[in-house]
Parts: sequence; C-alpha cells; structure tokens
Amino acid sequence: MTAAHCITFGRTYRVILGEYNRNIQEGGEQFIMPSVIHVHPNWNTNCVACGNDIALIKLSKHAVLNDKVQTACIPPFGDILPNNFYCYITGWGRLYTNGPFPEKLQQAYIPVIDYTHCSAPDWWGTTVKRTMVCAGGSEKSGCNGDSGGPLNCKGFDGLWYVHGVTSFVSSYGCNTIRKPTVWTRVSAFTYWISEIMVNN
Repeated sequence: MTAAHCITFGRTYRVILGEYNRNIQEGGEQFIMPSVIHVHPNWNTNCVACGNDIALIKLSKHAVLNDKVQTACIPPFGDILPNNFYCYITGWGRLYTNGPFPEKLQQAYIPVIDYTHCSAPDWWGTTVKRTMVCAGGSEKSGCNGDSGGPLNCKGFDGLWYVHGVTSFVSSYGCNTIRKPTVWTRVSAFTYWISEIMVNN
C-alpha cells in the first residue's frame, strides 16, 4: 500500500522489504518486482487535497516473513482513531524542512489529531476531508519524502494496524503549528482494498 501520488505510470518500480539503511546492503532486504499496481479510480493527480491518495501494489511473489519483515492489519471500515491516540510514522523523508534525507529509516511516536480539531479554520480547514487522518504537530511530523509510508497504530487487541498512508504536509514547512501531517485514512477505503485483493 502506498500513496497514489507516488505512482507515475510508465515508470518501473521495485519493492524493497526489510530495508533500513539505504546506503548499504545489510543482508535482510528482499527485492521484489510488482506484478500490478492499482491506483484508486477517483484519484486526481492535480489535486492531492481532493483525497483518494491511495494505491495498492501486488507483489510478483510472496514475501518471506521474518524478524525484519512482518505484516500489519487493515482497520475495519469506518474505524476512527480518537484524538491524541499515539501512532508511529516511519520513513526516509527529510529530517526537517528543506533538510537532508537520512540514510537510516526514521520513526516518530506522534498523536492523532481528530477531524474536529484538524479541520478547524485556523488549522487545515476544508483542505482536510473526512477520508483523511491528521497526526503530529510542531515537534514531530512527517516531511517531504515520507509520502506513501504508513501510520502504524497498535490496537487495543494488541495487533498493529495501518491506519494511514502519508499524503501531504504544509507548504509552510513540515513542523508548522496547527498544520499536522495528513494521511489518507485507510479505514475509508477498506471495501476498495478488499475488492482489489479478492479480484486480483
């Protein structure tokens, strides 16, 4: 699963599982070519804030699960995280606005900002849709280059769920106050994901 805006048709993609340090091959990586990529049919390449920024990548062969490669669950349809619920963002995006890209995978433990707060006029306003989820703040957030990465949250059942796909940050900067990172809310697309998985 990734962001639709990360996919450009005509390009060749390769999925690397178990990656940590992008500058060296550590031995645990699995390199797999996609067999097909499904971009949401309502995705508009000219309007990230319109929503539907999600795509599914089917691998050409099965991944090998081990201590470096594991699966996560898709949340139930319509599942909404409560305000101030903490989740993990991971990625190789810039360390700060206009900053360098890291060699090693970064992670941060950040709070979810519910729709009522995130869509307030002095926050994201109408830019944020109900099919999105906001998280982070002025201390820790996503940044350019984190797109397509997950918002991983541990459920009350002890399982890990991918609640978000990193979509966009503010043009004013990655850590702008009242402009948290915005994800595509995976639970808004559970039925589409299921349909793609069943038919492909």
